[in-house]
Amino acid sequence: MCLSSESPIEIVNLRKTFGSFTAVDGLTISIKKNSFTGLLGPNGAGKSTTLKVLTHLIDATSGEAYLNGIDVTKSPKAALTGVGTVVETPEFYSYLTPRETMQYIGEIIGLSEESISAQSDEILTKVKMTEWADKRIGTFSKGMRQRIALGQALLGEPSVIILDEPTSGLDPRGMAEIREILKNIRNGTHDLTILMSSHMLHEVSDLCDRIALVNHGKLLMYDEISKITQPTGQRKLTVRTVAAVDDAGLAKIAKLDHVISADRSGTDIGIVLDMAAGDCRSQFFRDLAAADVGVCGLSEEDSLEAAYLSLIKESK
Repeated sequence: MCLSSESPIEIVNLRKTFGSFTAVDGLTISIKKNSFTGLLGPNGAGKSTTLKVLTHLIDATSGEAYLNGIDVTKSPKAALTGVGTVVETPEFYSYLTPRETMQYIGEIIGLSEESISAQSDEILTKVKMTEWADKRIGTFSKGMRQRIALGQALLGEPSVIILDEPTSGLDPRGMAEIREILKNIRNGTHDLTILMSSHMLHEVSDLCDRIALVNHGKLLMYDEISKITQPTGQRKLTVRTVAAVDDAGLAKIAKLDHVISADRSGTDIGIVLDMAAGDCRSQFFRDLAAADVGVCGLSEEDSLEAAYLSLIKESK
């Protein structure tokens, strides 16, 4: 099969059944090179099963799954070379330190002593674990263990990273820390493709540039997040004022730059912004403050949530 060099992750008619239950049902998708793709879907949609097949934790019933052009179902060791993974709850030897763990994993994947030492220091800095580099992992919180898991996935400078709900089970602080680390990893590496499953829309919106939406083991949509959240080049906002604005106040808002329309409903003003020329929200917020109409709150329509719920509803 001829595979595109622009798609380091390719899944072709993948199917996985467990008895009479079909978890993945003919899934086909090509993940664009150097993208950060969020694999979205409700519980039971087939996200984790797909990633487990990709990382050879389970066998596919039928179909093909390629990493960097190598079929995981036929040559898993070769396919997973150069691929970092965090799938399922990470487990470590509790008596080892993060530095010793990096040494152990580095030896398993065939890195030299010099490379392991150099990469370990750099990675532990990236995942903010330098302070605990020589402490026993058995004393760590779940969030700290998750940071070590991300760190081991970076060993060997992989070109592909696969993550299965990396913030699952963490408290809000832990979630924020993992998201910040992932942003820094993505921004600091030019040749890196990340596929991350999640069911948290705000997390995907914050981290990813592309979205793959699945349900009942089938692909519903795969596209750039900007084309999903702003398909018409518009953004809907709701501005709340201390008191209902009069006609003059409403007209003042309607005349602000980039405002397509402004409609009043009690103390709420529904505003549609023209985003065709780029993200103009910062300028609009400044202009709105200068209009002095007694603004006390502002919210944006979550267009990703709207698109997600619509597609999921249609696929039932």
